[in-house]
Amino acid sequence: MTNPIAREKADFRHKLTEVPHRPGVYLMRDRIGRVIYVGKARDLRRRVGQYFMPSRKMTADPKTLALLESIWDFEWHTVQSEPEALLLEGRLIKEFRPKYNVSFRDDKHFLLVKVDLRDDWPRFRLTRIKADDGARYFGPFANAGALRQTLTFLRKKFGVLTFGRGNPTERELKSSTYQVPQKLSDLTAAGYRLRVDAACETLAGQSKEALQTLEAEMHKAAAEMQFERAAQLRDILRDIRQTTRPMHRYTRSSIGRVGAGIDPAADIKTLAEALQLGRPVHRMECFDISNISSTHIVASMVCFINGKPANHFYRRYRIRTVQGQNDFASMAEVVRRRYSQLLRESRSPGSRSTPKNAASTTVDYSSEYAQETPRENLVRTRPQTFPDLIVVDGGKGQLGAACAELQRLGLHDTPIIGLAKEFEEIHRPGLSDPLRLPHDNGGLRLLQRIRDEAHRFANGYHQLLMKRRIAESILDDCSGVSAQRKAVLLRTFGSVARLRCASAEEIGRTEGIGMALAERIAQFLAARS
Repeated sequence: MTNPIAREKADFRHKLTEVPHRPGVYLMRDRIGRVIYVGKARDLRRRVGQYFMPSRKMTADPKTLALLESIWDFEWHTVQSEPEALLLEGRLIKEFRPKYNVSFRDDKHFLLVKVDLRDDWPRFRLTRIKADDGARYFGPFANAGALRQTLTFLRKKFGVLTFGRGNPTERELKSSTYQVPQKLSDLTAAGYRLRVDAACETLAGQSKEALQTLEAEMHKAAAEMQFERAAQLRDILRDIRQTTRPMHRYTRSSIGRVGAGIDPAADIKTLAEALQLGRPVHRMECFDISNISSTHIVASMVCFINGKPANHFYRRYRIRTVQGQNDFASMAEVVRRRYSQLLRESRSPGSRSTPKNAASTTVDYSSEYAQETPRENLVRTRPQTFPDLIVVDGGKGQLGAACAELQRLGLHDTPIIGLAKEFEEIHRPGLSDPLRLPHDNGGLRLLQRIRDEAHRFANGYHQLLMKRRIAESILDDCSGVSAQRKAVLLRTFGSVARLRCASAEEIGRTEGIGMALAERIAQFLAARS
């Protein structure tokens, strides 16, 4: 195996003279061009320059010293303010997942405010995902505390709803929070809509009237020596200004492109050319195994259509036949289960699952299709569900296991590759040397996106199962609850959360659970709620 082509180390002293004294984000790269660290700065030149001071290595801890030794080049991207730098930093860390970054590597996003103006009584609600659902979104906001204070101000200033769903409840109609300038119970939906419009203008930074009123109240309180009140108004005013400050698109240096420059159509074409597929790659499916522990080994299958995630086709699997942590055998199982199911469905059109004894009666044996392969049959009968390219997360071992299963299913002519994470090498069946694409190649970036999405989806399922296991194991500490009784309780109530909501009388009606034990279980769960 040949080593990746190393870049020439940059002249840091000369390059630092080009870095501006402006807020922004910087990216550190290693000798083969991988992003290994992403950081933000109020002053880019001063912050980046600190990395290359001779004294830095003398005082650095082992982790920082390893980072300094690995830096081969860097790039920067300027923004208008520190909050914009924070937003861009989080976005780039999620995209590149640098190994020296700790924060922002999970699947969480910055807060947004969602207002669905199609509702009769629109509410201002917090969310982290911006969906294409016709609602109006504000943000993202870097400072969650300032955003929550701003929503509190909007609720008290304009009387808009910020919790719950649907029409206002009786409690909200009577609440004094929503009585300014008129009671909600005295308002029509059209009258409430005027409040919503005014609050939207303020949140979007298009109305200065509310800020001017607050500022006048602050000066008046200070003049009357109500300094505590003046300080509260000052803090509210600061939070609102921080939340409603306009956000600008960042500028890019000439060194490279980042996430906003993604072009799915171009990336698909580049990938097809690099792999010499000879056909468009409209649908891709990627598999990943999550075996953080041997307790729950799970797998994910994510689907990209035309270079974009199609999450309604995502699938997740619990590995059934593999004992211990064996990535190769786990990959073989999930590939076998996925495509054997598709083969069964192709023989029984119109149904998601096919009985084993019914498959043989629905196969088309006409001479026109007598010589077609299983893959050709799938492409003909289910053209929208069979992938143009399969991607497995891993190297030769995972790829070999997947290919063996496709061979057994008669799908050996299906394009499949493995993407090894260490050097981002592309392994192909029958070829000993991996394919290495430049780090800025659109095809490689597309593969990285689908691989990272499969990894995120698999880890999310693994964490869900672990949380369920932890919740269910609480009953193990309750005296008198045997494994058999615990199974009966969980089968009856569905989960510990539902069991916690049940009364002692309801628990006592469960088979094998007497009233004395039911009361003990109820008290046990109440003490740990």
